[in-house]
Amino acid sequence: MYNRRRAVVDLVIPAKDEQETLAALLGALPWANIRHVVVADNGSTDQTAKLASAGGAVVVHEPHPGYGAACGAGLAWIAQQDMVPDIVAFIDADLSDDPWQLPRLCDPITEGRADLVIGSRRRLAQPGALTLTQRMGNALACEMIRVATGHRYTDLGPMRAVRWSSLVALAMSDRTWGWTVEMQYKAVTHGLRITELDVPYRPRRGGKSKISRSLIGSAGAGWKITTTIAQLWWQGRRETHAARRKA
Repeated sequence: MYNRRRAVVDLVIPAKDEQETLAALLGALPWANIRHVVVADNGSTDQTAKLASAGGAVVVHEPHPGYGAACGAGLAWIAQQDMVPDIVAFIDADLSDDPWQLPRLCDPITEGRADLVIGSRRRLAQPGALTLTQRMGNALACEMIRVATGHRYTDLGPMRAVRWSSLVALAMSDRTWGWTVEMQYKAVTHGLRITELDVPYRPRRGGKSKISRSLIGSAGAGWKITTTIAQLWWQGRRETHAARRKA
């Protein structure tokens, strides 16, 4: 996987009621390349936590609903270990992403070419894997980031890898669906080296999407993502203005 010293990689999998896919996902992971697999159980009412433990993962519980809350719980557990990782990666539990792409996403970081690598689904998504609502929402969010920061993303893909020290510097705070876009926005404003890699994406293999197949869920997530970008932009303007006043 790596050309030099093998990087220490931990993986966070936020999950809520994903018993239909989680065991298969854990069985398909490239375990030889991962130190800890942390499943952040976000208030599941099915066998998600039990299956995660049986599959060799560390299970942390975050009853407060929210994608960012689940990811934050996983990261909090990692931060408490005797040695923090070089890289932390993220993948959803629904088997839409190919877990064997994870080493490929980590390589640019290990080789010193990037601090954040996003798996972009736009080009290689199978028919039906991304709904029209998802495509439109991603396009809008990416365009808003481009207008605000000058950086052009192609996707807000959930499968990603980031240098641990860089992630700590971003001081992530969102606890809902704004978490991914917060990371990508702050990565630009903090001067991180960013790479996007095209990755295959397929329709989820089981369970029910919390967003894409629900009109209310899609609308709520879209609103949260766009307002997060607006808030980060406004915060940046205020900080710049305050710095100029002090100068």
